[in-house]
Amino acid sequence: MKKLLTLLTGISLSLIVNGQNNLVSKEQTFIHETSKEYEWPTDPSVLEKIEKWQDAKLGIMFHWGIYSVPGIAESWALCSEDRWFTDRRREARPETTYCEFKKWYWGLSESFKPSRFEPTEWATFMKKVGFRYLIFTTKHHDGFCMFDSKYTDYTVTKGPYKKGKYSNITYHVFEAFRKSDFMVGAYFSKPDWHNENYWDPFFATPTRNPNYDLKKYPEKWAKYQEYTANQIDELMSDYGRIDILWLDGGWVRKPQQDIKLDEIVHNARKKQPGLITVDRTIPGRNENYQTPEQTIPQEQQNFPWESCITFSNTWGWNPNPKYKTSEWVINTLAEVVAKGGCLLLNVGPDGEGNIDDIVYQRLEKVGEWLHKNGTAIYDTRTTPNYHFGNIWFTANKNGKTLYAIYALPENEKLPAYIEWEGNIPTGKITLLQNGKQMKYTCRNGKTRITLPKGIKEESLVFRFNKAQ
Repeated sequence: MKKLLTLLTGISLSLIVNGQNNLVSKEQTFIHETSKEYEWPTDPSVLEKIEKWQDAKLGIMFHWGIYSVPGIAESWALCSEDRWFTDRRREARPETTYCEFKKWYWGLSESFKPSRFEPTEWATFMKKVGFRYLIFTTKHHDGFCMFDSKYTDYTVTKGPYKKGKYSNITYHVFEAFRKSDFMVGAYFSKPDWHNENYWDPFFATPTRNPNYDLKKYPEKWAKYQEYTANQIDELMSDYGRIDILWLDGGWVRKPQQDIKLDEIVHNARKKQPGLITVDRTIPGRNENYQTPEQTIPQEQQNFPWESCITFSNTWGWNPNPKYKTSEWVINTLAEVVAKGGCLLLNVGPDGEGNIDDIVYQRLEKVGEWLHKNGTAIYDTRTTPNYHFGNIWFTANKNGKTLYAIYALPENEKLPAYIEWEGNIPTGKITLLQNGKQMKYTCRNGKTRITLPKGIKEESLVFRFNKAQ
């Protein structure tokens, strides 16, 4: 059975989270538009894996590549059409021409030697925090492969790190995170600007698209189709269990840039049964969940989706980051889950393979909160009355137990009482922070909880049964 949902009102996206935090910065690239339609998969194994993914709620994403060496924007400085990244290119290499810059950028592969990279440390810490799925950039638009591809020499395994302890980086990342019980996802860029059959070096590169006429040179495009299929097949064949194929570069689509994705996905699922495919921004059979970028939908959604949001002000590492707070992560997670989505939080390691200390410090606080309050997040589902002020509601799978998550605004103290309309409780209300029962009253459709003294100043979660 195939359902097609046309989203007329609910899919409008806000660039402001909780009315305060602008999620877009000048350092970042354009924001992908979100699909206006969703088509449910029909394969039972895919539906089963989507439900497992929806239980996970919180994912970690790593943007990591040669751009991490100098700490510049990933790939986009190569593209002439983006004004922001023309400016960033001038900041990085002010004395170079565009051709000189491209040569310098692609030459960063000779400097990428992450001698301090320890994938098990990443996985162990992220599991401790409470992340439950991983999306890792196996290849960004610049074409540099973080895996051992036999179809190009532009890979980490053929550079200065080829004899490194974890030279096939993607393999070791996936292995470490699988051993820590993560669902594993491979980010893969459909466009490859380094490949001569996408950007032919004979021609100029004015846009993100192929720089030649595909109709005039069909044999070149056929070679690119084959190249893309072969690389995805490598990832599906040689890297263990893959749960998610996360495809970026939404301008590569039918009919102008057909890479025969239906065939690629069909072959991938022969090797990875139930594989979730995320063909971003392209509604249809291969976009198994939607990915609003740097945004959260304004309303609750009744199909699978994920907000992918940077923890700092850029996707990749930069030397002067502006990190979001622990409280921001907690409150954003509550909002996303109450609206029916998952939160994919992005972190950028540096060129050595380090993750900034402040990332560990702030995410550790998120982990402490989830350790006490995670039952309001994991394995939950939406409830119709999901929002009142800065209180977000989730429900267990049978819908009988509700959770009210009071998202404490940053730099504010807890009030004397918390009040909401609807979702009238019956029986006791328990504060998950300490497991104690709360005193409350219900009058005229409103529930008021009086907060006791001495509780920790943080976002609070209350568990209760909903009155029938």
